Amino acid sequence: MRLAAAAILLSVVMATGAYAQRARFREGSIPPRFAPSQMPDASMTICRLAYHSVRSEAMGIGWLTDYPYAEMNLLTRLSELTKTPVSHDDRHRPNSYVVRPTDPTLFNCPMLVASDVGTIGLAEEDLEPLRTYLLKGGFLWVDDFWGTPAWRQWSTQIGRVLPPSEYPISDIPSDDPVLRTMFSLTHVPQVTNIQFWRGVDGTTTSERGADSAQVDFRAIRDKQGRIMVLMTHNTDLGDSWEREGEDPGYFYQFSPDGYAVGIDVLLYVLTH
Repeated sequence: MRLAAAAILLSVVMATGAYAQRARFREGSIPPRFAPSQMPDASMTICRLAYHSVRSEAMGIGWLTDYPYAEMNLLTRLSELTKTPVSHDDRHRPNSYVVRPTDPTLFNCPMLVASDVGTIGLAEEDLEPLRTYLLKGGFLWVDDFWGTPAWRQWSTQIGRVLPPSEYPISDIPSDDPVLRTMFSLTHVPQVTNIQFWRGVDGTTTSERGADSAQVDFRAIRDKQGRIMVLMTHNTDLGDSWEREGEDPGYFYQFSPDGYAVGIDVLLYVLTH
């Protein structure tokens, strides 16, 4: 069944077009669509966490990195490959939103995503809402941050939200349920952003050389073992969704594996 599911994934992704491939766009040029005071329905959606950047990283643009087509395309594939109801607008585009840590609408979001979090700086007023959201059952997935300085910045900031003495960061084993919800995966692939991939002619996927050679797949869990914060460090899974239609070579190398991880994680969120 899992082999059949993998074949279905590849065939569906090959056969249908996602939003980012219909036209090229300049990343960061699309204004944020903030979460409404009341969601339009009870179907699945994703909220992107808007944060303040206190440092910069090569090829990153802070919280706008991968917004909005990464989550829109991932939700599209979720609706095609599972029976999960996905929220859509009146033009039948997947609903996805932006939310700040202090927005009351944070608690309307079933899950949060954040990219380039090696640049994040949380204010004091951000800490308690994020902590409450996560401990009440919320989920945050951070992706697309590379190397030791970015990890140090992120781990320091999330440690202010969830103190490591109570909620330590740990590696996720290859047999964890988060990698078994639909596709049976043994690892998280290293995906590079499409600009880097083109610049090196596809010869490497490590954007920071030896300092990002290994993908880190890590989590912070609650007292019952549920993953509250998922971390994919030294990989850019968001680009495997966002940029899937811009280059066939990039698509074949990264998108099927990237979607397999993404759908497994979304199904974990919905069932935990």
